[in-house]
Amino acid sequence: MTWNEQFSELYRRCLTAYQGGNHDFMSYYSDADLSFLASIGYKPRELFDFVEDFADEGAPSESTALLIAAVRRDYFLVVQDGKASELEITSNDLPSFGDQVEDMNYLPRIITKAQAKLKGELDPDVMFSCGGDRKFLSDHGDIPPADFLRHVWAADGDPAKIAQFVRKSAS
Repeated sequence: MTWNEQFSELYRRCLTAYQGGNHDFMSYYSDADLSFLASIGYKPRELFDFVEDFADEGAPSESTALLIAAVRRDYFLVVQDGKASELEITSNDLPSFGDQVEDMNYLPRIITKAQAKLKGELDPDVMFSCGGDRKFLSDHGDIPPADFLRHVWAADGDPAKIAQFVRKSAS
């Protein structure tokens, strides 16, 4: 089985458990599941957040969760050489909702979250592609979250490059 098939199978299994009333996400995973998640640079809560939001809000979809996981996995294996970061970014470390880059509210916040997502540094209580992120991306040309992640990676810390991508997407 390829990693993406394993991810999708695990996602569906977790979704079934959640929809069945089990909200204790740690009970969803076997030791093999936890090893698999670690092998792609994922934390158990990250997958649960996608399952929970889809079950409760209808988004992001399974395919979006998979595409985001693919970007994270690529970054983990290519840039981090399969080694997890020890850092964690909490909600207190994020720019505020009103902070701006090039007159765009929220852009500094979603950039910081995307950078932390790439590095596997998001605190379990912070989600990349949450409702606020999805609204920002939707309002700026329906940017797919995985595409935004890849552009953040390619911009290599340059917020002006990311702002340029967002503006171009919105036009």
